[in-house]
Amino acid sequence: MASTKLKNIISEQKKLYSASLERDVMVDVYYPATSTSRELSLLLINDGQDLPKMDFANMLKKLTRSGQLSDVMVVGIHAGDRLSEYGTAGIPDFKGRGEKSALYQQFILQELLVFINDSWPNFKLKAKAIVGFSLGALSALDTVLNHPGVFSIAGMFSGSFWWRTKDIDDGYDENTDRIIHQKLRNGVYQAGLKFYFTTGSLDETADRNNNGIIDSIDDTVALISELEKKGYKQGSDVNYINYEGGKHDVETWGKAMPAFLLWGWVKNKRPS
Repeated sequence: MASTKLKNIISEQKKLYSASLERDVMVDVYYPATSTSRELSLLLINDGQDLPKMDFANMLKKLTRSGQLSDVMVVGIHAGDRLSEYGTAGIPDFKGRGEKSALYQQFILQELLVFINDSWPNFKLKAKAIVGFSLGALSALDTVLNHPGVFSIAGMFSGSFWWRTKDIDDGYDENTDRIIHQKLRNGVYQAGLKFYFTTGSLDETADRNNNGIIDSIDDTVALISELEKKGYKQGSDVNYINYEGGKHDVETWGKAMPAFLLWGWVKNKRPS
């Protein structure tokens, strides 16, 4: 399919059929144009169809040309039915949404990673990460928590961490009914995992517990607290940035993306 070279970055679009999801999946792939046989880190991005809207190829080109970014292959996965395929594997929300999230994670592990290795056999893919926006962020975090032996970094931009087993008017208790928080609470510390969170002060206006903090920020801060209780340290294991004036949109996430890329793949620092 289509291939574009931007001096030091090659961008390709490919399509693969997923038996798990029973549909074609389009992916946009970006990687350095130098050398043909080398080690790269791998970054998967949910909602990859949004990357062109944030001019991701040129963003990557500038960071690579400046010498700041270590070699990384980025694969943007175009979304299908987001409300079915994104979510928490095996635990649908109170409306039954996210019922295919386990199949989506199965697609990533058993089909997409195999496809990438087969399509670019000269690359040795080392540390792996996955990032997402909104509901795709929830999916990214759940994927890393479920498969810590495969992924080492989870990136979450304006994560939909409100995902819950009960509706607000049906006896909802945020201490027990937020799915990903409860999952962390019941889980164990996994050495080597890193977490990157962003929110925007204008992500939303909802404040379900009337504490003066919008739910997007409230849910993220509570999730970070759960990570800390498990032993993860802010600064070394967990990074959180709230963007004042940031909105729940591609433009805000695009502005936040370079900082995430440099946090994860600045030369000579991370990942090991």
